[in-house]
Amino acid sequence: MSKNILILPGDGIGPEIVNEAVKVLACLRDDFALDIEMDEALVGGAAYDAAGHPLPEATLQLAREADAILLGAVGGPKWEPLEIAVRPEKGLLGLRSELKLFANLRPAILYPQLAAASTLKAEVVAGLDIMIVRELTGGIYFGQPRGVRKLESGEREGFNTLVYRESEVERIVRVAMDIAMKRNRRVCSVDKANVLECTELWREVATRTGADYPEVALSHMYVDNAAMQLVRAPKQFDVMVTTNMFGDILSDCAAMLTGSIGMLPSASLDEAGKGMYEPIHGSAPDIAGRGLANPLATILSVAMLLRYSLDEAEMAGRIESAVDKVLNSGMRTADIHSAGMQKVGTEQMGDAVVMALREA
Repeated sequence: MSKNILILPGDGIGPEIVNEAVKVLACLRDDFALDIEMDEALVGGAAYDAAGHPLPEATLQLAREADAILLGAVGGPKWEPLEIAVRPEKGLLGLRSELKLFANLRPAILYPQLAAASTLKAEVVAGLDIMIVRELTGGIYFGQPRGVRKLESGEREGFNTLVYRESEVERIVRVAMDIAMKRNRRVCSVDKANVLECTELWREVATRTGADYPEVALSHMYVDNAAMQLVRAPKQFDVMVTTNMFGDILSDCAAMLTGSIGMLPSASLDEAGKGMYEPIHGSAPDIAGRGLANPLATILSVAMLLRYSLDEAEMAGRIESAVDKVLNSGMRTADIHSAGMQKVGTEQMGDAVVMALREA
């Protein structure tokens, strides 16, 4: 039966990078018999401009019906003056919440061809392969109460609530453990248990859950130390599991170890494996429309989509091999360019991946 993929280009460089990923999907459909259909809808600032809301009901309904979702990026300075309830990012948060996409998988893999692009010494990052598992629908980003209130003194006070239930911690730790079982069987749970009672509970539940996986070595680390260790000795990590906010920060830190945030994909999954896939970089409004953005993170997000939601591991491998081949050829977008390499734009890079797919 044909599988349906919902395409959400979004804002900024989103439409440009998603266009190249769609070329890859179309190539797999037309040349390799991948049985898919694609729909497209608005989200984020583009949706607000057209429909007055960053997540229109029509988009949400298509997302509910789809087998998987490919997202570009949302947001930009154009929409920053809006009330927070209708800013583009609310469209993204709304999709995660409404679709119950609680598990965010963010791989940080250093392609050997890009070792020189990392700001760290090659011997520190060579062979880097980390999977960061971020809890995505709880924590301080969703906790209630939240807001800004006026005190009796007349001064305003902002407040947010960090809250996690035992069941939320257990299910995300199990995701990390299951992934580790297919990798090097090491999980580091990141918290701030020495200061935050909520993450003290996190550590207790992680320890209890980890006992069900005797083959996996579970360790714990405070988030400030984890940030330092990612820069000092990143290859000590295999799988990291952590809260929504800590995962947001640490995964961006880990991304830069690989040379460019423009290289890294992500998956956000529900309990049944349905997911939304997106590059971890933002909408980059400063380069939007200029054909400079790196589409490889989005194309690699398609590989994750095929592997995790459509059970098409062979097709996913084709994409990853094509990307590897293009990098071996010396083609580089501006974010990963170095001396002696061929500098190309967004469309050229996407076309090169499609060509590599067809030549395989």
